Amino acid sequence: MKRIFSGAQPTGNVHLGNYLGALRIWVALQHEYESFFCIVNLHAITVPQDTRLLAEKTRELARIYLAVGIDPKLSTIFVQGDVSEHAELTWILNCLARMSELERMTQFKDKGRKQRENVAVGLFDYPVLMAADILLYQTDLVPVGEDQKQHLELTRDLAIRFNRDYGETFRVPEPYIPTLGARIMSLSDPSKKMSKSDDDPNGCVMLLDDADTVRRKFKRAVTDSGTEIRFDESRPAITNLLTTYQLMTTQSPDEIESHFVRKGYAQLKQELADVTVEFLRPFQERVQRISDQELNRILEQGRDKAKHVAGTTLKDVMARMGIFGAARCSA
Repeated sequence: MKRIFSGAQPTGNVHLGNYLGALRIWVALQHEYESFFCIVNLHAITVPQDTRLLAEKTRELARIYLAVGIDPKLSTIFVQGDVSEHAELTWILNCLARMSELERMTQFKDKGRKQRENVAVGLFDYPVLMAADILLYQTDLVPVGEDQKQHLELTRDLAIRFNRDYGETFRVPEPYIPTLGARIMSLSDPSKKMSKSDDDPNGCVMLLDDADTVRRKFKRAVTDSGTEIRFDESRPAITNLLTTYQLMTTQSPDEIESHFVRKGYAQLKQELADVTVEFLRPFQERVQRISDQELNRILEQGRDKAKHVAGTTLKDVMARMGIFGAARCSA
């Protein structure tokens, strides 16, 4: 059975775009692939974090994974920091990666421009840690957004380079980029992707928002000029709302456009809020029902499974490089 690997950072609040663009896809793919889903808390510390809040958000994100439908009987759910092999393989891959490759990463350029002289080495090295995450599990397929595609290309390059220099060791992963829902845009600015770091709190519907907050955010969502409700790339705001409605209802574009004939934007916003609230209510109830004891058990099982697979890969890598077991070898 082929494998997939993906993960999310336990920072900020998980929003509807995260669900539609990633978590929803993971839930579907776990039935087709052996799946490893990670809470990537080592990635989170590339920028300063409140330590207590980071620990709380790590457990909250694990609960969200479970509540959206990731099944621990089918998938391995674990915390990145619990598996030391991620950091160990990162160092080895650092010795293969080239400065020029990392300097070309557009995400580093964007974030580095904002932080300037305070940029941490970890932020620069983020793509190598991501490569280690993926390659440790002999991953075949990686569900990623467009913004991570460049990082996955580096992962592929490092796998190919290692295999060439030290022998076939890593599977070379392929990206899985959903055609629908990959970019759910901000409700307040449809030129920007919905983001945890959005300065405008009305731009994102959070998965843990209450019903009144959800309705208020959709009511305030910006729209385009005109009155016709139809999918139209030249009208990004209304198309974003319609795409979200399509994903939440699984209706076809033709069905949606027919449904909203002679209806106004207010009706679309109200119905979109209604279906979102109806989705979030049972989801939020499931989040609350997951006890600390159950969560501990699932994360410990996930850690043990992840360490077994990752440890096997790392030992192979180190043996091929002559840095594992060398002290026991005879001259």
